[in-house]
Amino acid sequence: MSSAGNKGSDAEQCAAAFLQQQKLTLLEKNYRCRFGEIDLIMREDDTVVFVEVRMRSSDRFGGAAASITAAKQSRLIRTARHYLAGHEGDFPCRFDAVLISGNRENEIEWIRNAFDES
Repeated sequence: MSSAGNKGSDAEQCAAAFLQQQKLTLLEKNYRCRFGEIDLIMREDDTVVFVEVRMRSSDRFGGAAASITAAKQSRLIRTARHYLAGHEGDFPCRFDAVLISGNRENEIEWIRNAFDES
């Protein structure tokens, strides 16, 4: 039986592989700073893509998408700004979500521009 940490890591691995099949390039996994953590940082053409990966075994509490709250979005935005501040250049960026429904044979839903900085 997998622990919650292993399931999260498995979901991130699955999401990274899926996005790489979509021609995105993996830059970093589990980027951490004092503001929070970003599961995956990818690049699509010249755009830096910050990816939140969510796995839910049921939709009982709104499913994976509902778990990305306004507070979580705020932490992701601050963490992304920290990441960008450490890299030279002015890169366009966006925030995507990859939702994995464990109760449907790992059905993957990729939401581009899941939220913005406003």
